[in-house]
Amino acid sequence: MEIVDVLDNRLVTLVNLYDLYTQLFVNVLEGISDEKAHKRFNTKATHVAWIAGSLVSDRFALAVALDLEVEQHSHELFDNFKSIEDAIVYPSLSEFRADWLFISPLLKDKIVNLDEDRLNGPSPFEMPGQEMTLYDTIFFFIHREAYCIGQIGLWRRLLGYEAMKYE
Repeated sequence: MEIVDVLDNRLVTLVNLYDLYTQLFVNVLEGISDEKAHKRFNTKATHVAWIAGSLVSDRFALAVALDLEVEQHSHELFDNFKSIEDAIVYPSLSEFRADWLFISPLLKDKIVNLDEDRLNGPSPFEMPGQEMTLYDTIFFFIHREAYCIGQIGLWRRLLGYEAMKYE
């Protein structure tokens, strides 16, 4: 793992995970067709396209909360953490990948430069049933990335693709 230069030492592990998930997101989407990315097998499960777009949306939402003036290409589909909608054909995985690769270094720069006072301040998002600091929110978002990448990994196998590569 790379040694990360941060203003607050609590961020070292989170930034290392952030870097890992930045690459794993690209890896887990590799080769999945846009058609198969919308398959739900007659269930209410969220499909790969929505999960991918949601992850990208989260990084953009956090970036905006940290004072970056950026917008995901398909922001209207995910604004305010919107749930999946059955009748929508979501954008291509290549669009989500491009947005992910655009926002990831910008957001990382914002995160590593957060100081203790800002991290201990209130979350920029209302989290149901709990009060969170900005640090807690970043922790939650990064944890969710692992969870969602795992879901897409399972979908890869269900859709007939080989397992995600870690290289």
